[in-house]
Amino acid sequence: MKPHEPPDELRALRAEVAQFRRVCNAVPVAIAYYERVGNVCRYANQGYAQMFGFDQQSILGHTAEEVIGAAAARAIQPQVDKVLREIKGIRYERQLPGPDGRMRSIEVHLLPHADESGVAIGAFVLITDITRHREDEAALRESEERLSKFMLASAEGIVFHKGGFITDINPPVMALMGYSAEQMMGRSTLDFIAPDERAKVAAVIAAGHEIGYDSVALHADGSRVPVEFIVRTMHYQGEKLRMTIVRDIRDRVDAQARIHHLAHHDALTGLPNRVAFIERANVLLAQAQARGQSLALLFVDLDHFKRVNDSLGHPVGDMLLQTVAKRITGTLREADLVARFGGDEFVLLLAGAASEAAVAEVAGKLVAAVGAPLQVEGASISVTPSIGVALFPAHGSSAGELIKHADTAMYQAKAHGRAGYEFFRPAMAEAARAELALESRLAQAVVDQEFVLHYQPQLRISDGALLGVEALVRWQHPDKGLMAPDQFIPLAEARRLILPIGQWVLHTALRQAVRWHHEGLAPVPVAVNLSELQFQSRGFVQSIQQALADTGAQGDMLELELTERMLMDDLDAVRDTLSQLRALGVRLAVDDFGTGYTSLKHLKELPLDRLKIDRCFVQGLPADAGSAAIAAAIVQMGRGLGLTVLAEGVETAAQREHLLALGCEAQQGLLSCAPMPAAQLADWLRQRAVQA
Repeated sequence: MKPHEPPDELRALRAEVAQFRRVCNAVPVAIAYYERVGNVCRYANQGYAQMFGFDQQSILGHTAEEVIGAAAARAIQPQVDKVLREIKGIRYERQLPGPDGRMRSIEVHLLPHADESGVAIGAFVLITDITRHREDEAALRESEERLSKFMLASAEGIVFHKGGFITDINPPVMALMGYSAEQMMGRSTLDFIAPDERAKVAAVIAAGHEIGYDSVALHADGSRVPVEFIVRTMHYQGEKLRMTIVRDIRDRVDAQARIHHLAHHDALTGLPNRVAFIERANVLLAQAQARGQSLALLFVDLDHFKRVNDSLGHPVGDMLLQTVAKRITGTLREADLVARFGGDEFVLLLAGAASEAAVAEVAGKLVAAVGAPLQVEGASISVTPSIGVALFPAHGSSAGELIKHADTAMYQAKAHGRAGYEFFRPAMAEAARAELALESRLAQAVVDQEFVLHYQPQLRISDGALLGVEALVRWQHPDKGLMAPDQFIPLAEARRLILPIGQWVLHTALRQAVRWHHEGLAPVPVAVNLSELQFQSRGFVQSIQQALADTGAQGDMLELELTERMLMDDLDAVRDTLSQLRALGVRLAVDDFGTGYTSLKHLKELPLDRLKIDRCFVQGLPADAGSAAIAAAIVQMGRGLGLTVLAEGVETAAQREHLLALGCEAQQGLLSCAPMPAAQLADWLRQRAVQA
């Protein structure tokens, strides 16, 4: 051993102490030792010394008060006293300003140091900086509070679940479902899903998709609640959770149901509409075909329903339609299908119709039920139905085909007097196709002006003087030859082609009247028949005025013949229109008088010039007592009102003599002259002039 060299034990001890210092300085814990006497620091590792602004040497010998400050020393003194008194370690937390001025959270462990006799002689201090942990905990609490506030504040339901088991819910979910939190927490989400929807929801949970979809939840009372689920995956506190937003979509589902109902039902009667009927009918037809069953389709159209709307107003018309709908459904069975196709049209599909006789019995009951009078505002009104019937499979295999054929049969019912029913027959289809072809050709005839006018004179009965000439339209069909008005005018009126035809007739007749006036052959008015569509069209009076101007005719060269039907509606409006025509000098006549429903009040208040007795009352003269009585009444009434009376369809001298005796002023018919083209009538007029 060299002189002054420490012994081996001392060197080993120093090495051990150095190693201890290195270890103490390396650990992330501040360590110090304070002896009891004087509360003086006898050891501190680097971390402890630096924590309080010292180094490892300068801190030694300082009291705790000098190291940590008087306030802090007073605050922890009770803890120190307890450790020294009880010889038992304790732990506490406190705040400590850091070098940067920020407050740090520290965890302090005080450990007693006792001698061999068990008396405390000092205490070890171990300090751990737990600031980051407390900040993390605070952030977590803040996050939880925010989430809790969000869940509580959200108007939408929110459910958290893990593996399909509920971990958290908010009040809107509980309110929607009718359960408490205790009743839902920890249970499978599928417990609250309608049985028929569970497979779909389970598949979404298993797949882990982030998705939005509609489903059905089960309320606590067992009722079904339509809901929308919006599912998201989130990580929370190290766990993978599923968050589901639960939206109550009952209002939306109800609205969609209402929209669907409106799209498939008639708003006035509540019956299925055309679209819904055809969809359902095709299904029933397919089922009937598979089972070998027969069905019957009935097309119901109300007769003269427009008169109800025109005379009593649309509210009354709507009430009548609602009543008709109830009467139809009340007559049928629950299995039968009824729809309103629009306007006054109803379509019925009778299930399991065994025979034509059975269908006829149902149709007869419908005619009676629908046609029964209805009391409205103290008045009794009624409409009768015309019904067309098509049978499946005999008359068609699809709803569209059956509807078409039943519609055709319905028009046959109308043609046969209305208020009845007709079964479809193949010959009807041929007639319908012929009518369609005629309609198409008629439209082209308007373009090509294939019409001609024939004229029939109107004579005074007493002396045969010419009082007027009626213009009668004919169609020069390229294949069928000359067609009389009754062969195409009804079709023209139904398809509104009567408007351009009527304008052509008016202009052509006025031009002819101007020529005859200038030639001195027939200085009398030319009579032109009006259709109801013409009379009710916008600007009708102006169109008459324009026709007079275009042809150079004077107003007194024209006589307009109106039907009684035109005079029934809106007396004030009709009076105004007729007064404007009279102001132009135009004469006004009521055609086919006696076949309509004109009241005496109308005749008295309207500016008319002539009544024309319908030919049906002239044909039976003089032998038929009924015709004679009606003719006499019309003549007497017309003369009493200051109107000229003309009899149509006079074909025999006996008829003429009887009319003359009644006081009828004028005649028109085959007895005097048949309708003829303008040139032929001109020759006839010249010959009469020579004979005179």
